[in-house]
Amino acid sequence: MSITIKIRNLSRHALPSYATEGSSGIDLQAYIEKDIIIPSMERKIIPTGIYMEIPTGYEAQIRPRSGLALHHGITVLNNPGTIDSDYRGEIKILLINLSHHSFTVKNGDRIAQIVVYKHEKVKWNP
Repeated sequence: MSITIKIRNLSRHALPSYATEGSSGIDLQAYIEKDIIIPSMERKIIPTGIYMEIPTGYEAQIRPRSGLALHHGITVLNNPGTIDSDYRGEIKILLINLSHHSFTVKNGDRIAQIVVYKHEKVKWNP
């Protein structure tokens, strides 16, 4: 099953896509004019140039990339980050550097992945 999501890509990169047939997450790339250095134990917000119109009844979750976490200590701070269906702003990724060394984000680096989920609304029964 698949859904169609309206997307605007203001970056110079290709639209985000699945790396393999079995992938559940779609890699997101940094869209920056100059490198961003994340010192040890600090965080930075990284723009992607991507805007989406997620349908009502769905949400998108931002998750870390395991390779960045394993090899560089870089992860998504609010993991998973939720993008609600009524959000229309640019998708930006909040990265944190948990290593002992500075990390440099370059334009086009794959910095996170996005997974889209269907969800149900809750009605409380007090």
